[in-house]
Amino acid sequence: MVTMAQRIEALRTERNLSRPALAASLGFPRLSIEKFETGRQTPTQEQQSKIAAFFDVSLFYLRGESNDRTTMDNWMNADFSDTAANAPVPASKRPASQAATTPSGEQGTMFDALLSGRKFQDALRAAVLDALRSSEGQALLSQAIRKELRTP
Repeated sequence: MVTMAQRIEALRTERNLSRPALAASLGFPRLSIEKFETGRQTPTQEQQSKIAAFFDVSLFYLRGESNDRTTMDNWMNADFSDTAANAPVPASKRPASQAATTPSGEQGTMFDALLSGRKFQDALRAAVLDALRSSEGQALLSQAIRKELRTP
């Protein structure tokens, strides 16, 4: 399982930031990122939110509970990537030797196992369809279609 410390370090290195530079960008004490990455200290809820917002990832992703980086704001605005690398692979399709890892090489999480379950997917599909059939859902669909038609 991926830890929050590993995620923070990976996100920081993706952006080619030093620990002090990230701390300064977030307004944290200079050595805080080092403590977070080494596991000597856990960020507070507020600090976790700032870190997730800075890297534009979900709190679930930051905490290592999911391999999906998509934030709810991005999902609601249809601003997400639909890549196979972020999608969980059902356990039945994984080779037995790689059952604990995702296609991107990261270790799977309990949340990924839940997302890949057939019952969960059926329940989610039914909930989404019910929501889209409501008047609020119809309004959201109309708004999204209008937005999509306006963009080149």
